Amino acid sequence: MSDKKLRLTLVRSISGRLPRHAATIDALRLGRINQVVEIKDNAAMRGMVDKVSYLLKVEEI
Repeated sequence: MSDKKLRLTLVRSISGRLPRHAATIDALRLGRINQVVEIKDNAAMRGMVDKVSYLLKVEEI
């Protein structure tokens, strides 16, 4: 199994965004601007990140 991870930083507000995009940000455990989380790098997480990529900074670690 891969040990790759993604480091996500919320860089834009979710105010006024589509409800589905706000829900995706919540599911990624991000709530505040500049909050950072590390998640497993798999297809499901990549799909979620792709949907809201305009709100995030993504780094592979």
